[in-house]
Amino acid sequence: MSPYARRGVHGQTVEALARRILGGDIPEGATLDLVALQSELDVSLTALRESLKVLAAKGMVDARQKRGTFVRARADWNLLDADVLRWQFEGGRTTDADRALLHNLAEVRAIIEPAAVRLAAERRTDDDLAALEGALVAMGEEDAGPAHAVEADLAFHRALLAATHNELLERMEMVIESGLAHRDRIVHSSPHSEDPVPAHRAVLDAVRDRDPLAAEAAMRALLDQAGRDLDRMDRIRTTDDTEGARAQ
Repeated sequence: MSPYARRGVHGQTVEALARRILGGDIPEGATLDLVALQSELDVSLTALRESLKVLAAKGMVDARQKRGTFVRARADWNLLDADVLRWQFEGGRTTDADRALLHNLAEVRAIIEPAAVRLAAERRTDDDLAALEGALVAMGEEDAGPAHAVEADLAFHRALLAATHNELLERMEMVIESGLAHRDRIVHSSPHSEDPVPAHRAVLDAVRDRDPLAAEAAMRALLDQAGRDLDRMDRIRTTDDTEGARAQ
């Protein structure tokens, strides 16, 4: 399913409801008070119902006679949906569920990207190499700021999936990108993260050389580095939380 367009009151209502559900403010199993939500969100009942249809299509809510509209169990949510991933990570806070999802994403990447880069090494074109090189150059622009670094990293991995010339693998961008963007925002905003350029350069060099085995090894090394960065951020966050609790 293509990403939901974030436009107008309708789009804002969808996102507001989704983030409350994903953040646990509206818990699993809760029955929604549509009249109260209509007043609180300052939207028409028609707009609210249309917004709930979007969330129903993503497995997050359902409606039954005598029970009304309710939040479905998390096991029923389409967590691979690009919007659900984005809403999960753009809620303004990092929850335990977010952290678990980031680690789940790391495992998914470890399955998909080493295999994808083997294909990229075999099938890449000059245009693919140009896209990868451009993203890598942008990644190395140290004074451009964290947001630029995030977009450059996303562009590199997007170009890598495109270089497989496999339509289904290219679509995996929608699964990987939201979580990767959130991970990158955490990592690139910290002075403790490792320089990502050498690891990405090794991947590009192997793809350019049409060496699938070297490309796979380089990608696994890159993912190992990404895992170390994430673990380091978790340790820093845990330490900060502990010190904050002691100070209270």
